[in-house]
Amino acid sequence: MPLPAFDRRRLFAATGGLGAASLLAACSDDAEGPAQTEPDGKPFSFLDERSGEDVKLAAVPTNVVAFTGLAAALYDYGVEVAAVFGPTTLSDGQPDLQAGRLPVEELTVLGNAWGEFDVEQYAALGPELLVSHYYEGFDLWFVPEDRLEEIESLAPGIGIEVSEPTIDQIIDRHAALAEALGADLNSEENAAAVERFGNAAGSVAAAVAEKPLKVLAVGAWPDGLYIANPPTFNILAKSTELGVDLVVPDNPDQNNYWELLSWENVDKYDADVIFLDTRTGNLTAEQLLAEQPTWAALPAVEAGQVYGWNAEPVYSHVGGAIELERIAEGLTSGQAL
Repeated sequence: MPLPAFDRRRLFAATGGLGAASLLAACSDDAEGPAQTEPDGKPFSFLDERSGEDVKLAAVPTNVVAFTGLAAALYDYGVEVAAVFGPTTLSDGQPDLQAGRLPVEELTVLGNAWGEFDVEQYAALGPELLVSHYYEGFDLWFVPEDRLEEIESLAPGIGIEVSEPTIDQIIDRHAALAEALGADLNSEENAAAVERFGNAAGSVAAAVAEKPLKVLAVGAWPDGLYIANPPTFNILAKSTELGVDLVVPDNPDQNNYWELLSWENVDKYDADVIFLDTRTGNLTAEQLLAEQPTWAALPAVEAGQVYGWNAEPVYSHVGGAIELERIAEGLTSGQAL
């Protein structure tokens, strides 16, 4: 999500919770998702959280189009989609972070960036269902508003809320959608994914107990350093729940997501460890070292204690586990300064 001008994509760098394991029970390889499952012919019904009403179909849809991040979660549970829209590939053809473990080279991509959605190609697919994330006050994520009515006339849409619930609840909703589309949540792969998520959360808690550190989560853009407000980012809120001592900015923006610091004032908050947003568009650690001397002078940066975090994780048990494991690794590697 771009940060310089406060637009809709920038607003939602956020998406925080452990109870996601409640839907399943019981480590899996990151490279491949579970085998694709087949619907059983039963009627389909699932809550559209935009309207609070169920979308009902006579049979489980087999021709589903999804926002890339949501498609990545479905893939982790064993459900593949007909096409995706949203950040999918980078300029070199490699997967965008939001694509998770999706086989991007095999995907039909209707749009790879904000504002892109090939409606004509979408119609030609004969879609039965469109699914995307939903943020309060907005509509289906990455579906152009000016063509939303036309797009939803071709197939019903479902939005899954990702701005308010905890990360556990969000993951549970994605798992439930996968199950409604034919996934076997009791499969060996899915049981292992739930176990991995629980173990990852335990690793974060154990790292905190072993070595309490002051932690700063940030996003970096040319106009300055953005200090993340932990309660509004569900992966950070989850980390706080597990005991991580995250800096809470004292002057977040009107939407309560970030506090913007000029590059001259990036030393406002003390921290032993910094987690840097790794999503596409953010400045990398290497770029910052080369271009921003005030960043390079921060104690955590000088100590080499800068690690990555993802403000928009893939909302599956595997996706959540990967992000918690990364946080645990940074906490374990870091030292008090």
